[in-house]
Amino acid sequence: MGTKPALNGITVWASLLFIVILGFSRLSYGMFLPGIQREIGGSYSQLGILGTVNFVGYLIGTLCLSPLISRFPNQKHVINRMTCFLLGLAMIGSACSEHFIQLGLWRFAIGLFSAFATVLVLSIAMDAVRPAERGAASGLIWAGGCAGILVTGLFAPFTIDPSHLEGWRYAWAAMGVFGVIAALGFEIVTGKRESATIPSTTELDSREQERVNVYRLLLNPKKLLFLIGSYFFFGWGYIIYFTYLIPYLVSKGIPPLYAGLIWSGIGFAGLFNGWIGGKAIDRWPSGYTLAAGLILGTIGVIGVTTNHMFFTALGAIMIGLVSFITPPLMTTALLRRHVPHHAYTACLSLATACFASGQMMGPVVGGIAVERYGLQFGVATSAIFMAIAAALAGVYGQRQRKLDRQDLSHSG
Repeated sequence: MGTKPALNGITVWASLLFIVILGFSRLSYGMFLPGIQREIGGSYSQLGILGTVNFVGYLIGTLCLSPLISRFPNQKHVINRMTCFLLGLAMIGSACSEHFIQLGLWRFAIGLFSAFATVLVLSIAMDAVRPAERGAASGLIWAGGCAGILVTGLFAPFTIDPSHLEGWRYAWAAMGVFGVIAALGFEIVTGKRESATIPSTTELDSREQERVNVYRLLLNPKKLLFLIGSYFFFGWGYIIYFTYLIPYLVSKGIPPLYAGLIWSGIGFAGLFNGWIGGKAIDRWPSGYTLAAGLILGTIGVIGVTTNHMFFTALGAIMIGLVSFITPPLMTTALLRRHVPHHAYTACLSLATACFASGQMMGPVVGGIAVERYGLQFGVATSAIFMAIAAALAGVYGQRQRKLDRQDLSHSG
């Protein structure tokens, strides 16, 4: 079990890795989309498919991780080490793409490696943290993704402005180099703990039974099904917003600097989201806490329908503050609280697969909406799926409270 406080060397390096895993490798695509379209070409629906290809890789990675960990139970650190380094190298490779298919292959590889890294970095870092502080630790780690968005937004004048045709290439290459450095740092601080994570013989003998229990936990309506459903629809909704927000702002004639500042505003607000959400889920570990953030995020998305840049920017900051990092970190913390320790990595992997499935749907559906009804409508469809996610989180909170009352009556 973990013995470290929420803020320690492992969680700091994990947070730096999440700058790459989330902010750089996945969400920077939406920021770089105008520059990619100018140089490589393609319609928004075609470029949306490249986003889906990324999440196809992400889904395959999450589905493969659980059986891979079961087959090599002592190699979690080794698998994480390889995928984190390969993720940084794949980002450098994507910066060298010369055509649509080549970039698609690199996006697939990035999705695959980031899926492994997301689950394993979280799992390894959480193993080192005291149980009572895991919500705050999760918030710190996920906040790294917000820092990645903040930094990406600062690149906007260099990556969006037509005068810098290849700016997105240099930015992606620099991000990849940072990823390799972060992977090295995480490897150094976690290397000394590897010997303490070897499972016992009893754990290994019961692994097949544990795998069955994972599915029973996640797919049982009385337990975690509605939480997982909320995670699925959040993935669907938020990725539409993050894929098409910058193209929408550019289409409205917003200068690259201001568009980048709005994007950075999401990331800056998200830095506080990680802390607020982590503290909130430690104090109120409930689906209602998750639902509250998603409701506010839905309101934030609706800001794009006002045709006013102030409300669009305000909505973006609201999303960053209360609903961008909140669902992943709260889902991570709730799973850690409500599943057995030995099943946590498998549960998180399958939950992340559901999240990835939603992210696969988002760019395609959003791209179709953009082509037919325009960028504003396409971005606004994000609110529909965020609202569904909020409703499911509320149902999960209701079921959770009912089960808690039953447990109290039985113990009494």
